[in-house]
Amino acid sequence: MSSEFVLAIMFASLIGLLLTGVPLAFTLGALALLFTLLLWGSAALSVTILNLYSTMTSEALLAIPLYVMMASTLQRSGVIESLYRAMELWSRRLPGGLAVGTIVICTIIAAMTGIVGAAVAAMGMLALPSMLKRKYSPELAIGTICAGGTLGILIPPSVITIVYAVTAQASIGQMFIAGVVPGLLLASLYIGYIVLRAALDPSVAPRPDADEAATWDERIASLKSLVLPLLIIVGVLGTIYMGIATPTEAAAVGVFLAFISAVIERRLGWELVSGVALDVVKVTAMILWITIGARAFVAIFTGTGGADFLLDFIQNLDANRWVVLAVMLGMLFLLGMFLDEIGIILLCVPVFLPVIDFLDFDRLWFGILFLVSAQMAYISPPFGYTLFYMKGVLPAGIGMGTVYRAIIPFILLQALGIFICALFPELVLWLPNSMIN
Repeated sequence: MSSEFVLAIMFASLIGLLLTGVPLAFTLGALALLFTLLLWGSAALSVTILNLYSTMTSEALLAIPLYVMMASTLQRSGVIESLYRAMELWSRRLPGGLAVGTIVICTIIAAMTGIVGAAVAAMGMLALPSMLKRKYSPELAIGTICAGGTLGILIPPSVITIVYAVTAQASIGQMFIAGVVPGLLLASLYIGYIVLRAALDPSVAPRPDADEAATWDERIASLKSLVLPLLIIVGVLGTIYMGIATPTEAAAVGVFLAFISAVIERRLGWELVSGVALDVVKVTAMILWITIGARAFVAIFTGTGGADFLLDFIQNLDANRWVVLAVMLGMLFLLGMFLDEIGIILLCVPVFLPVIDFLDFDRLWFGILFLVSAQMAYISPPFGYTLFYMKGVLPAGIGMGTVYRAIIPFILLQALGIFICALFPELVLWLPNSMIN
């Protein structure tokens, strides 16, 4: 049986099982187990066991439950609500001010937590009712929250970035820092679009009446809500950038500061602690089971010559390397319509990186392009996770059709962000190259 035929059967089986609704972790694990037995016999299962043990003892993956704990604590501590109230006071007079402020808050949340669900859930409950009350277009309001929420994939500390770095055997610290400028670039593109659209068509984002304007005393007093978030951002990202702490150690600093925030906000109690513990168990278990299944599946893919086959195919193509890169990124976007981003990373990174090396592209730079593609996947229909997070907080009368229309301009802005980062690699590379080791 040729390796090409085996690979075709493997991927046909993968797609077939996914279409039946079987969870990705069990699909990958079951196929890896089945094909290991069929191809090499029960003795080869020792490789699967070694992969399992390697995942369970990975020090780099230890950062995941810590960052999840930090994000959950901040979400439940009241820090985000205080930030939103301050943003509302400062931004309401701008064109599309509430939407612009929502992007700013999502950027801050991303830099504090690295969890997409935290920003989308919080802004869905706080910002969406506020914008709809002021007669904002539902599509602009929903699109803003969905796109702003996905900044948590790129802006550090990002759990998705950790999964990518571990899979690619890259430096988590460098991947974190490399995501800062592209993340701010995307946030700026979102803000520019919102302001331009609100200026050209004020009906999509009406400005408040003069009697709703906040006084300067109220605005200045609200700035105290920035103190805790800035301390957390500096405590986590600053220690990584300065070489004081590893990403895992910085995560522990973040957890400590998050619990201090809960104490200051007078939210620390059994309800918060138990809720945080449950979040950590659910998210970490989901990520690790997918990681175990994907590593076993990729081991079979590599063992049957899949990586060599793909590399030979690329080498024999008479195509420009930028065309090959565009096709790869397009594949990631298509996969994102049906798979979650962690599954895409674990399946595609081991396959794509040899091709990236052959094409003589920088691995760190490609990693950021990969993560921006993951952002696009997170809000692309029909199965983008952010769309379902948003569905849970939609008011009556707004359906998923509105959500799907809302995200189209922001997907195009993300594609523009990829193009800019591809055209100017130094936007990605200059900050990690300046890190203190």
